[in-house]
Amino acid sequence: MYWLIMINDLKRFLNEEQDPKAVSKILERVNSLLTSNEQVEYVAVQRKPAITLSPDCVALTNRRVIFCRPKAFGLSMDFQDYNWKDIVDCHIKEGIMGSTFTVRTIMSYRIMMDYLPKNQARKLYQFAQEKEEEMRDYRRQKELEDKRAAAGGGITVNNASPLQNENSQKEDPFAVLQKLKALLENGILSPDEFESKKNEILSRL
Repeated sequence: MYWLIMINDLKRFLNEEQDPKAVSKILERVNSLLTSNEQVEYVAVQRKPAITLSPDCVALTNRRVIFCRPKAFGLSMDFQDYNWKDIVDCHIKEGIMGSTFTVRTIMSYRIMMDYLPKNQARKLYQFAQEKEEEMRDYRRQKELEDKRAAAGGGITVNNASPLQNENSQKEDPFAVLQKLKALLENGILSPDEFESKKNEILSRL
């Protein structure tokens, strides 16, 4: 069968005793959905108490969380995918019969999958925590850039072009220092950025 032929390629997804046949089917479908430079990082397979021919799965990529739910005895499949940048948090709840993995998005949607083996759910959670931290840094940086843009022209903290530097030199240095101080007080500039820019201006006096 196809899944036996592919078993060697699936080894990195079978570390927590996932069903090889289910993982093979999921990868075959999910790989056709991947965008450029996107790759599957982990697959968790649902394990219900009753025998399930085509169990639900959760596939994590470097860009998305994909919930895969087979329909019609595995002949078709529903996909729900969410970009990491749109996910606020993920958590797991462990029970007697397995764990439930839940995702909450910035729009307050909650998506969950139950009956996941505990060790697989923990792997999902571990990977999700790493991505959450990465996305928090991304959102923090984006918010900072938006604040700087909203503050208007006149001050460029990083990578100023020669023309921008020339314009800054023409402006009253004390007025620029006042603007810098206001940006510092509003949390738009960090203390280190403020000191660096202040020293740069004072050196030209």
